[in-house]
Amino acid sequence: MTDALVVLSTVGKEEDGLRIARALVEAGLAACVNMVPGLRSVYRWQGKVEEEGELLLVIKTRRDRFPALREKLVELHPYEVPEAIAVSVEDGHPPYLAWLAESVGDPQRA
Repeated sequence: MTDALVVLSTVGKEEDGLRIARALVEAGLAACVNMVPGLRSVYRWQGKVEEEGELLLVIKTRRDRFPALREKLVELHPYEVPEAIAVSVEDGHPPYLAWLAESVGDPQRA
């Protein structure tokens, strides 16, 4: 297992995704955020089944930065209950994992 995490979140509007992605990368909380368009989400909210178009944010970070990333994501997110799910990266291309680790800011500087 590595120290890398992939964090998943969804947004309803591209401008919200871009705003969140830029803020997370600029703050050194994420090395990269991919925005995947074309999602269709079916979910239960307040007792009703809803269906909406969304974008998936695929956020790459380190395990030690997740608490701060989650806090910033929730602060910036327009949803009442935003998704913030961290998935461990078991293994990967060593140069990519090194870049990811170096690209995420030092928690002492943030």
